[in-house]
Amino acid sequence: MGGGAQYPYPKEVWTPSGGWWTRPRNWAGNTVIACAGIAALTYATWKVSARNEVRWAAPTKPIPSQRWAPQAAEMGVRKED
Repeated sequence: MGGGAQYPYPKEVWTPSGGWWTRPRNWAGNTVIACAGIAALTYATWKVSARNEVRWAAPTKPIPSQRWAPQAAEMGVRKED
């Protein structure tokens, strides 16, 4: 079943993706490290964005950022316990 064996390919060809039939041994670890880095950058961006968010008028409808923006409590939109 399938297309047969892997055919010989030229060894002098270099590709940024790793070439033909690549499967690095440490792909799972690299994926975890990349996901952790993306999560850390997303969290840092989220915190900076929430800290710097400014609204000049109170929103008339509920918006998601009212849950975490510090200005929402100051405006009386979000009630602090």
